[in-house]
Amino acid sequence: MKFAKIFALAALLTFGATQALAAGREIYPPPAQAKSDLAAALKTAAQTHQRILLDFGGNWCPDCQVLDTYFHDATNRPILNANFILVHVNIGKMDANLDIAQQYGVPLNKGVPALAVLSDQGKLLYSQKGGEFESMRTLASSDLTKFLLHWKPAR
Repeated sequence: MKFAKIFALAALLTFGATQALAAGREIYPPPAQAKSDLAAALKTAAQTHQRILLDFGGNWCPDCQVLDTYFHDATNRPILNANFILVHVNIGKMDANLDIAQQYGVPLNKGVPALAVLSDQGKLLYSQKGGEFESMRTLASSDLTKFLLHWKPAR
């Protein structure tokens, strides 16, 4: 019985530490950097024929943290790196880069993270309209895998 209590406490502390570390990661660069990051991605995409994946969110957002973890897991990282240029667009506290979100048809009022996919020429192929990834904590990494496989360029 005592062992079970110690084990449960250790598991709780480990989970809490993991959540605290994830919440403290700086995924999104300062909001002012978004336009130059997007311009660089457009230039690179034209040369490499990769698609651009715009990830709208903020470092304060736990679902954005989960999405980034899924982007970089063993299954999704190779798909992402081979087919997409990922651009993190910092929306501040829902008060920055709203023009970029509007330009690509991403309704931030549906929640973040929110994604848009652009062709290698910068043409909008997909924008999230219904907050599909807003509750990322309730989705599995495999949901992101399906999304990436669906939107990767045909080769």
